[in-house]
Amino acid sequence: MSARRLFALARKEMIQIRRDPRSLIVVLLMPVMLMALMGYGIGLDQTDIPLCVYDREGSQLSQDLLKRFVSNRYFSLKLNAEDYRALADAIESGRCTVGIVIPLYFSKLLNAGQPASVQAVIDATDNNTANLIIGYTQAVVARFSADVQIDYQQRRGPALGAPVLNVEARTWFNEELESRNFIVPGVVALVMAVIGTFLTSLTIAREWERGTMEQLISTPVAPLEVIAGKLIPYYVIGMVDAGSCAAISAWWFEVPFRGSLLLLFGASSLFLIGVLLLGFMISALAKTQLAASQFALLTTFLPAFLLSGFAFPIDQMPAAVRMVTRVFPARYYVTTLKSIFLKGTGAAALAVPLAAMLIFAAIVGGAAVRAFRKTLD
Repeated sequence: MSARRLFALARKEMIQIRRDPRSLIVVLLMPVMLMALMGYGIGLDQTDIPLCVYDREGSQLSQDLLKRFVSNRYFSLKLNAEDYRALADAIESGRCTVGIVIPLYFSKLLNAGQPASVQAVIDATDNNTANLIIGYTQAVVARFSADVQIDYQQRRGPALGAPVLNVEARTWFNEELESRNFIVPGVVALVMAVIGTFLTSLTIAREWERGTMEQLISTPVAPLEVIAGKLIPYYVIGMVDAGSCAAISAWWFEVPFRGSLLLLFGASSLFLIGVLLLGFMISALAKTQLAASQFALLTTFLPAFLLSGFAFPIDQMPAAVRMVTRVFPARYYVTTLKSIFLKGTGAAALAVPLAAMLIFAAIVGGAAVRAFRKTLD
């Protein structure tokens, strides 16, 4: 393999990138756009949930419970309903997502040491949001119930009250429970997949459409030199984009970075080489830029978004879908990114995903070599 020929091919490809506005837009704007859209546009946290209340008793104890709902960042009081119909109308119209109904004799029952029920009416049009709201509501009521039991025991004696069990939760790795810390590192995988596969899918197809493939075939350049020479510029671009996205994640979105930069770039390099070779193989088979670009997006962006664990937990997918996710390297790269960013995991603990990306790159590399032939047929 000649270094001179590699440099000449890489230089030629860089000139093609500069002359192609679409490639420049993808290279320069796509990483920033994806980081902004995903970082600010996707959030799994539910805050400021519109709340309406119907307090049928109006006692100090019932007001204490309602204050616990509105004193945190999860609920925002929108309406004090005068009757049940007004509360139901507010939920049906979308002004409120959850309604709390406190019954008559609420405080009387609690002061007597008897159980009292509180009704929560929740708009379950979005079942995931409804499940989160149910969890938030139960947490507020459980905390209030524990405080009432403690107060009852202090007034009447511990023998008359039920024992209280307090749970103190301690979260690791994402202490603030911010979904942004979970999502933003995965955006790097989306950027790498799009940049790597989409751009390289145009390399050989562009040569066929512009009629320059005959000139390339007539040169003494070997097929391996063509593959390496055309992929080197995109490898450099991809690594620069990966570093830029990692910097934006840590400094702009304030995602904690606890791992090794060397391991991050090593894993990024493995993933990038795999998607670059995949894009080159698609370009060699498709022969047209339109078909190559569409197939590249179909085989990289969608799996990286849906089947990598970027936004949807793989453990919650059906067994058949979980098996399919093992084919795509984005799954292993997203796992690696989140482990490096949030956990500070070392290379030994990430041996399996790193090996999977290496195997993928080797398989796709062999397929790319077989797909590309310096012939006109």
